[in-house]
Amino acid sequence: MHADDTARPGGAPGGLWALRGAPARPRPQRSPRPARIRAGGSRPPGRRPSGSGLRALHARVKRAWDRPLTAYYLVLGGSLLITVLGLVMVYSASQIKALQNGLAPSFFFRKQLLAAAIGTVLLLAAARLPVKLLRALAYPLLAGSLFALCLVQVPGIGETINGNTNWISLGGPFQLQPSEFAKLALVLWGADLLARKQSKKLLTQWKHLLVPLVPVTFLLLGLIMLGGDMGTTVVLTVVLLGLLWVAGAPTRLFAGIFGVTAVLAALFIKTSANRMSRLACIGATEPGTDDRCWQAVHGIYALANGGWFGAGLGASVEKWGELPEPHTDFIFAITGEELGLAGTLSVLALFAALGYAGIRVAGRTEDPFVRYAAGGVTTWITAQAVVNIGAVLGLLPIAGVPLPLFSYGGSALLPTMFAIGLLIAFARDEPGARAALAMRQPGVRWKTMRRRVKKRPSGER
Repeated sequence: MHADDTARPGGAPGGLWALRGAPARPRPQRSPRPARIRAGGSRPPGRRPSGSGLRALHARVKRAWDRPLTAYYLVLGGSLLITVLGLVMVYSASQIKALQNGLAPSFFFRKQLLAAAIGTVLLLAAARLPVKLLRALAYPLLAGSLFALCLVQVPGIGETINGNTNWISLGGPFQLQPSEFAKLALVLWGADLLARKQSKKLLTQWKHLLVPLVPVTFLLLGLIMLGGDMGTTVVLTVVLLGLLWVAGAPTRLFAGIFGVTAVLAALFIKTSANRMSRLACIGATEPGTDDRCWQAVHGIYALANGGWFGAGLGASVEKWGELPEPHTDFIFAITGEELGLAGTLSVLALFAALGYAGIRVAGRTEDPFVRYAAGGVTTWITAQAVVNIGAVLGLLPIAGVPLPLFSYGGSALLPTMFAIGLLIAFARDEPGARAALAMRQPGVRWKTMRRRVKKRPSGER
């Protein structure tokens, strides 16, 4: 008798059990070990190892995010969805405001739709412009922005709205806000300046890193602050910091800039009663004396009324005269009231995707100008979104800046859509993205990524 006769594979009776005349009894079934499953062993039907589904999903998501066209589709799709949803919300939030001013209910929507159409042309043009032409346009755009900001302060030309003198009247219901175009000018000019200095290996010296970038930016900030627009000043300051960060400025340099900025900000806030009242309304839950926190509190009321899924499109209560500027600075609050938490989280997710795509483009390119321009545009859009949404949520003072691509305002929409066109062009030029786009052209058949395969005529060897 051999030891192998004690048991048979698969739990069948035999060996000593059969020789001794004992009744056969089956051996208990054991589940396969995880090691055998990982090695390719059989798996009992209906059972899966714990966590395999999550691992497979994670692998699929990772592969999708690593594709060459991911940033391209995120920028294109995200900006398109934000713009379209913004048009819908502008139409819903502005009807009562238009009727109160004796205008047609669709007055503001039609103006925003016209601006979106012009902005689409600018977006397509920016997506096709070569980098050399973009760098050549940086200096005329900066000079034009400085000239327009000076015109704003000329009596009879500049127009004052809500206490800020930042507009130039173009006749009729159309106004131009030069400070919005100054953001685009700073991004393009700063990117070209830093790229040229990097090519000469000068960015390791502080004086070349700061001059003339910081003085010109401070000139723009000073002209904007003459009109009283501190919100745009904050956004431009963040854009400057973003450009310096992408350029590799040392951390101690940011500490100095933050110190100077904090002192100047405290001075500007202390000397303005309006800004002091806005600072005091952070986290307010009651309108307070003289209703100075009325707008901030009713923005919170609008979000609270929305609940999880909102009261329904067009069913906002706060837009009926309770919430000032429902279609511009506080359109996010109306979105929360009508579309609920689900709608606001969707907007946040779209901006997060747009920001991720911009960071990815800036990190993968080998062109210094593209890196700085993509970093500057991404900083501009995300910082402005944070300032606007933070004010609506009561976490930041009301700065009076619109939500990019979403709020009403043609002067803000046009340069932003041009900047989105730049991101689309940069994303299309990512490593591997151009080849992937070429494979999808109609009439081109590819069998490999290395060469084009031509069909030989029959009989050819």
